[in-house]
Amino acid sequence: MRILVVGGGTGGTIVANNLARRLSAEIRSRRVRITMLSASDKHMYQPGLLYVAFGQMTPDQLYRDQASLLEGAIDFHVDPVEKFQLDQNKVVTKSGKVYEYDILVMATGSRIVPEQIPGLVEGAETFYTEATAVKLFKRLREIQEGTVAVVVGVPHKCPIAPVELIFGLHDYFKARGIRDKIKIKYHYPIGRIHTIKEVAIWAKPEFDRMGIEYETLFNVGEVDVENKVVRSEEGTETQYDLLIAIPPHHGMEVIEKNNLGEGGWIPTDRFKLTMNGHDNVFVLGDTTNLPVSKTGSAAHFQAEVIAENIASMIKIGTPVRDYDGKVYCFIETGHDSATYAMFNYQNPPDLKPPSKPMHWFKMSYNQMYWTSVRGLL
Repeated sequence: MRILVVGGGTGGTIVANNLARRLSAEIRSRRVRITMLSASDKHMYQPGLLYVAFGQMTPDQLYRDQASLLEGAIDFHVDPVEKFQLDQNKVVTKSGKVYEYDILVMATGSRIVPEQIPGLVEGAETFYTEATAVKLFKRLREIQEGTVAVVVGVPHKCPIAPVELIFGLHDYFKARGIRDKIKIKYHYPIGRIHTIKEVAIWAKPEFDRMGIEYETLFNVGEVDVENKVVRSEEGTETQYDLLIAIPPHHGMEVIEKNNLGEGGWIPTDRFKLTMNGHDNVFVLGDTTNLPVSKTGSAAHFQAEVIAENIASMIKIGTPVRDYDGKVYCFIETGHDSATYAMFNYQNPPDLKPPSKPMHWFKMSYNQMYWTSVRGLL
């Protein structure tokens, strides 16, 4: 039985490690082989990028060697897939190699596409890559007064990120003693300040307390870089001194090029986590088109379901679990407090008041992440 995992991020790494332990006897007897193909030999802790943007972490703290995170039985190659031939149960990689499989796990992730909005690349700062996070931190250090505008493109991964950014900005400027000289204005594309209704209800009084201005129903149409104006598709505009964007995201380019899903999102069964029309292809994390948050926690919970089901299919001939839509999101509410949102398909989040212990739990998790992706937590 050949299991092929495409993608070495959170979801792919947890699936591969979980399977390697569940199927250790089958691997030793050579009944099962697990192969992982990745585009990089490095693994990044992506939530850490926001800490880099505020000078709380340095980029080198975000990385580990991917091979060091994998069980020894996993055959790991840095050789990204370029062609998916699903009807023939094989893929073709950048190096020209062909990998055949019996079960395929797709965990290719997502990418930012700021170029879809005129002026956004040139006019806005962001923190979704190492380089842009460092650049944003330098810009934040430079600014002394004026308007900091935050705009949000959709869809995007980590839906809580815009809210965390606002809390972080408020505390950052407060610590520098210039909060009274900085106007922070937040723009969101729907009719409330967050997609998740319960988060919006909780966040609104917090924004009011911090003196945050906000405008809803603001879908970014263009950025006038020369005049430092961001305009909405609805016809409104905001003048800024510093523009920070949560850029719109797509799935990875290889998914679009292979016509596997519109926008790079693969049509996925919300319970089985299989690709529609392909029962031997499992999809997880940012790669899916599921109506759940694109976060590491969603990828983690999906990975556990997929690994248990693949192992059960090999051992007893049938999957044993459904994915219930579970997501757990830490929400940093400044530099020394945090809360969390936990929810699934059936139950909306019930947010608790922010606390310092929850912040330290989050800071601890930044280190525990490396144990988590090894499938040990």
